[in-house]
Amino acid sequence: VQLQASGGGLVQAGDSLRLSCAASGRTLSSYAVAWFRQAPGKDREFVAAIRNGGGMRYYADSVKGRFAISRDNARNRVYVQMNSLKAEDTAVYYCAVRLYHSVQYYDPKQYDYWGQGTQVTVSS
Repeated sequence: VQLQASGGGLVQAGDSLRLSCAASGRTLSSYAVAWFRQAPGKDREFVAAIRNGGGMRYYADSVKGRFAISRDNARNRVYVQMNSLKAEDTAVYYCAVRLYHSVQYYDPKQYDYWGQGTQVTVSS
């Protein structure tokens, strides 16, 4: 499967962005999809995940209440709506697909395919 992340940009603190993860080669609705981010000099960290079928959603504590992950099965895409952005949200954001079940949705090693990343920069 090939993943294409898009929607990043330069915004001010308090603004919103919606990132999109488009897939080709597989139907995203059949798999768990997650967003991770990586800031300069830091490890890649979990942001949000949605299980196959679009049921359960999981969020990092740092984004809970501000970010929302969703699916558009007709377009074979997964989105993350990011509201009330903060300077500390600045990072490259990656979408990832997990082919097999795992309860460790926050662990990047559990994911099999990754998009190329999209830069989000939030100025304070």
